[in-house]
Amino acid sequence: MKRIYQNYINEFIHKKIILISGPRQSGKTTLSKMGHKNFVYLNYDNEDDRKTIKEMSWDKKIKLIIFDELHKKTKWKQWLKGIYDKNDFQNNFIVTGSARLDTFKKVGDSLAGRYFHYRLHPLDVREICNIDKNILADDAIETILNYSGFPEPYLANNKRFYNLWKKTHLDIILRQDLIALEDVRDLKSIELLIDLLKERVGSPISYSNLARDLQVSDKTVKHWLQILENIYVIFKLTPFSKNIARSNLKQPKYYFYDIARVTASDGAKFENLIACSLLKEVQFRSDCLGEDWELAYLSKKGGLEIDFAITFENKLKYAIEVKLSDANMAKNFLPFISELKDVEKIQLVKNLKVEKMYPNGVEIRKASKWLCSW
Repeated sequence: MKRIYQNYINEFIHKKIILISGPRQSGKTTLSKMGHKNFVYLNYDNEDDRKTIKEMSWDKKIKLIIFDELHKKTKWKQWLKGIYDKNDFQNNFIVTGSARLDTFKKVGDSLAGRYFHYRLHPLDVREICNIDKNILADDAIETILNYSGFPEPYLANNKRFYNLWKKTHLDIILRQDLIALEDVRDLKSIELLIDLLKERVGSPISYSNLARDLQVSDKTVKHWLQILENIYVIFKLTPFSKNIARSNLKQPKYYFYDIARVTASDGAKFENLIACSLLKEVQFRSDCLGEDWELAYLSKKGGLEIDFAITFENKLKYAIEVKLSDANMAKNFLPFISELKDVEKIQLVKNLKVEKMYPNGVEIRKASKWLCSW
């Protein structure tokens, strides 16, 4: 299947190093090869390929060189900079990895000005319906909720297959990717942390509560959460604030890239699906179009909040509340109405028969339809 990123990546492959990061098995390797008949593919996890990389003995007359999991090589950015700057054969380079390639750096960035970074996500409703016009958006949502948007289990469309896949998927991430990047010895506690987060999706997270449940320090919990972000198990949303430092001090919410893994309520699971779709779209617009979009949520004192806030150039563009079946305007909007005069106020409902719009501007929209067109 042709991914939405393909044309954008191949457009500038002759001008920059292309970095593609994203969750393991989201399709990075397949995407890097698409549209190219002749290439060298080297995976740093493979012993023979690792030797070839160390010796720099690949066939340099082949135009495209693809390095997979190269971030596991010590000082990989400095090494790649040397290869790219010399580049006697005018090769094109794609580097893919199942970790956030922008986070593993010491002082400065040795690849500054030499690369474009694209963040690949699993399939979502919009991409699925663009790939196959015959698929109904509602059906795509149900499949993602049951089997996730990762291409292999999504296409398998089988519960037993997904249950087997998710065990090996997380096992590889924790026992291969995590250990290769971090000195972590307490894997059991990290697995327990993941289980706790699965039950708290969509709710602001207290580090001290998690620390108490795990019997570790707040600092350790924050470190473990950052690791899980870096290896694309979870992602974090913070409350919107024009003061970034103040926003980062407030309680965050965490969501999973593997939506079907969530064990909270059906409503929280659906909210996780919306979170993944929104994050994918804002990062696509940032990485592929060069626009300045961000995803957060809205929060006020007293626990008042709206599920999602989308900003464009640091100005609120959308305020979004998510419901399973409630077609009545959510009361969560009311305390924020005066602050959202020029903001699109959307309530996305999974099971909705009739769309409507209230005098205060709040729109009640069918989630599947809106996700395919916003």
